Amino acid sequence: MKRINQVENSKRFVRDMPHRTSHDKHLWDARVRRDKAANETPDWELMRETASRIKMYTLSQLDKLWEEFERNATMNGIHVHWAKDAEEHNQIIYNILAAHDVKLITKGKSMLQEECSLRQYLESQGIEYDEADLGERIQQLDDQPPSHIVMPAIHKLREDVATLFADKLGSDPHNDDPHYLNNVMRKDMRKRYMKAGAGLSGVNFCIAQTGGFVVCTNEGNADISANVAPLYIASAVIEKLIPKQEHLPLFIRLLSRSALGFAITQYTSHYHKPTPGKEIHLVVVDNGRTDILSKSRYWEVLKCIHCSACLNTCPVFRRSGGLSYESVYPGPIGLVFMPNVNLHTYSQLPYSCTHCGSCGNVCPVKVPIPSYIFQWREDVVSAKEDELGHRYQMRMGESILNHTSIMNAAEHLAITSLKYLPKALMESRLNPWAKDHKNPDKPKETFRDWYNRTQKDSQ
Repeated sequence: MKRINQVENSKRFVRDMPHRTSHDKHLWDARVRRDKAANETPDWELMRETASRIKMYTLSQLDKLWEEFERNATMNGIHVHWAKDAEEHNQIIYNILAAHDVKLITKGKSMLQEECSLRQYLESQGIEYDEADLGERIQQLDDQPPSHIVMPAIHKLREDVATLFADKLGSDPHNDDPHYLNNVMRKDMRKRYMKAGAGLSGVNFCIAQTGGFVVCTNEGNADISANVAPLYIASAVIEKLIPKQEHLPLFIRLLSRSALGFAITQYTSHYHKPTPGKEIHLVVVDNGRTDILSKSRYWEVLKCIHCSACLNTCPVFRRSGGLSYESVYPGPIGLVFMPNVNLHTYSQLPYSCTHCGSCGNVCPVKVPIPSYIFQWREDVVSAKEDELGHRYQMRMGESILNHTSIMNAAEHLAITSLKYLPKALMESRLNPWAKDHKNPDKPKETFRDWYNRTQKDSQ
């Protein structure tokens, strides 16, 4: 696979001020709501620490807990399947659908199924596949992947959706009222729900103690997919597990507040056994997770509950858009997860970071994202997957910083350059930095000169 260049990919979005401004505002609004909800919740930091410890325990006992889950789920009448990778996951689901002669499915939101490219696979097998989540359906109609873990089409403006629906669904291209657009989607999807032979969805939490699982949505699309059709298939990656029912309220409280700043999602649906005449299948997928667990430096990334709080707070993600990452998991969590998948392809993602540390501050399960970003940079350089130009820049910087006299000369050269280079050159519109910044006034002296002049003799 080619190496992803997130900086290059983001240039068009960064220049598109209406989209960039809207994207930044909506995500920052979610971050502000998250802070308000956290501040109004007693013992918020204790909740984060407790959730982190539960997830660490779970990851250390996955084999035993999944065996417990399978026993309980099977007793409840749920069919449990195991897949080592995306290919097996897709094949298992296709075999289930083929056995039931299903030709049309509707699907609630699932990042795992997106990760496995399930839609593309099933469509290649002649199965019609309709996303039921509004944002995911918008992206499907536009032939784009989701740009955000929770809000898949947040990078689009209302007029973008109006134009898309007019082209694909025959609606009024000049009417971008959200209520109107929602009704257009509702009218289109209702007939599809009634014809679907199966419904699919992802899973937020599997509970070992009960053998049940929980799906959280704000639109109810997963519930319709699960309950209208006679066949329901859910997909869960192996880290989506908690040991006991009593742990669930903690994670539910953390999830919605962290994701959107709301006290709870609109629909928190529990599935423990099929209703008479229906079937529930759960496909449990590894897809490289055990490899990550074997890495002592990065295994805590699997604590992630996909709330997207780190995306909402990240200044790089908010201004560059999720599609620029070209990965299923964009933003800060993508920076530390995707290099595990393919170091060469995603070697530049850890550099798409300002080191503000905000992602670590808001993570509800305390994934050490800021530390992992630095670690991945070390590993990228050690594996010689860094950019050649960057490698030489670092070597030049090292040679300067290692010698006081060279560093002193470089400082004076920089000050002299600021004095004599014309302002038209330094602040040219051809200079990307100058588009949003103004160069500072030249300092009268370096810190080293000031120190030698005023402080050195007093020591």
